[in-house]
Amino acid sequence: MSTTEEVIRIIEKGAASAMTNAEIIKQEIDDWLSSQERKDMLAGERYYRNKADILERKRMTIGEGGALVEATNLANNKIVHGFLRKLVDQKAGYLLSKEMSIQTKNKVYDELLTGIFDKGFKRLLKSLLKESIKKGRAWLHVYYDEEGHFRFKKLPSEEIIPLWKDAAHTELDALIRVYEVEAYEGKKKTTIQKVEFWHSKGVNRYVIGTGSLAVPTSSGLIKDVELGEFSSHFEAIDGVEKAEYALNWEHIPFICFKYNEDELPLLTLLKSLVDDYDTNKSDNSNNLEDTPNSIFKLKGYDGTNLGEFRRNLMIYRAVKVTGEDNSDVDTMDININTEAYKLHMDMTRNDIYEFGRGVDTQADSFATAPSGEALKFLYADLDMDANDIENEFQAALEHLLWFVDKHIFNTTGNDFSEETVNFLFNRDIVINESQVITDVKNSEGIVSKETQVANHPWVTDVKEELKRLEAEEAESLAKMDEYGLPNNGTPPGGDKNGDNKEE
Repeated sequence: MSTTEEVIRIIEKGAASAMTNAEIIKQEIDDWLSSQERKDMLAGERYYRNKADILERKRMTIGEGGALVEATNLANNKIVHGFLRKLVDQKAGYLLSKEMSIQTKNKVYDELLTGIFDKGFKRLLKSLLKESIKKGRAWLHVYYDEEGHFRFKKLPSEEIIPLWKDAAHTELDALIRVYEVEAYEGKKKTTIQKVEFWHSKGVNRYVIGTGSLAVPTSSGLIKDVELGEFSSHFEAIDGVEKAEYALNWEHIPFICFKYNEDELPLLTLLKSLVDDYDTNKSDNSNNLEDTPNSIFKLKGYDGTNLGEFRRNLMIYRAVKVTGEDNSDVDTMDININTEAYKLHMDMTRNDIYEFGRGVDTQADSFATAPSGEALKFLYADLDMDANDIENEFQAALEHLLWFVDKHIFNTTGNDFSEETVNFLFNRDIVINESQVITDVKNSEGIVSKETQVANHPWVTDVKEELKRLEAEEAESLAKMDEYGLPNNGTPPGGDKNGDNKEE
């Protein structure tokens, strides 16, 4: 039995010999808040917002006794490069800049799905994709709002502690959410940590605190009196009797959208490379600012220290030396190895895009307009990553569809659970448009009209375009009827040019 299964077994059965339910939940929270997994999620968000580790760096030098001390008189440039943001946005744009298509043969079902998976949801899906790349996974919460509308909400991944049924992380057994809210205690503004424990029988709610004489606690969790210490997943209202019913979903109403099978954030693969690039670029900037073109060599300097020498040189553009014959001021040239620096930076940049599976649009390969086949080669890594993302998101959308089907059945009485639904991601690759249009035209009669339209580079909304085609076709048929033409455009008794034929 896995650790997660053991935790659930203790929580649900309330084993008397073990910790209390609240103590187990608090232990899970403590482990999560200090875990490397959560730290990686927060780092992914920071780096996406260009808050890299280089911003916290201090310029150090060797002080008296060999100890390191901060050098406040030296340049400390902190140059941040938004590689993670570019790669995340590039992947999201490649997969979801064009709207996702939803296909099903049942027209009634299709209209219902179009209403649920509207433009707002498709925008939310793009946000989920970015979240999953930054943090390894993203979470979508299915719920009913106060007015009874069926809704979706994205929750920050660092707030969610999943308890899985299986090692492959395909089905939730329970879920803990820990989050912060701001509140006022008297006239003082404070932050309160709240906890939700979602399981098959409902939701337990707590507040993290140390307790008091009135509400003692040993676990650190206090029942949330403000929001209610327990509730069902949602409530339904009988339209006739106006009675409220507490109901639970058969599954935990949270869907996990994974970036990859291992749920690894992109930054875990790139952080050392990005930090190296930031560090070396900042160091080079410091050297250009701090290091002069030459070093002064003094003989017989008539001064007390080197600081005075630099001051006199900067203010008076002159220095005073003794009258001895060997007194002199000379310089030694300094040569910075710019070629080695440039080579290292180029190699690091290439590695970032190589292991980040992205496309470096500043690379020499984009200097000339590449052909269609060359573009496919340049986008090969990005396309491979997109395949992995699409596989994970297809599985998540299928899980989400279960809740959608249940909602439709509960509100309309129609059961579409046996209907086949396809979610198509229309990728936005840089292409040779003329070639693609020709290929689409040549595929007439080989693939469906919807597939042709979906792959046409000028189409952004497939369903809307199909409606336009149907409207144009209907208008064309109406004009033929108006002129007394058959559907093939041939006038009665003549050919298409209007020439009469002899019997």
